[in-house]
Amino acid sequence: MTLSDLYATIEARKSANPNSSWTAKLLTQGPEKCAEKFGEEAIEAIIEATKGDKTRLTSEAADVLYHLLVMLAASGVHLNDVLAELARRQGTSGIEEKANR
Repeated sequence: MTLSDLYATIEARKSANPNSSWTAKLLTQGPEKCAEKFGEEAIEAIIEATKGDKTRLTSEAADVLYHLLVMLAASGVHLNDVLAELARRQGTSGIEEKANR
């Protein structure tokens, strides 16, 4: 499964029953709740990274990616727009890119 496949599934869940789909339930709660959940998952990934547990970090990283995509969908930001931004930055030093913001 690619991130694009996962994003398409998340978009499709916008019309699903929130009682039978975790994604639909999150989306009905709005961007703020989706952002909160993303933050929680990011913190859990940070904790596992500092512990050095690769298996747990892998699992938490998957949660982070999923919840990032849910947050994007809830906020009306398409994954393709994020990928286009990454492509625009390609070949630019991170230091230079940050200075240009």
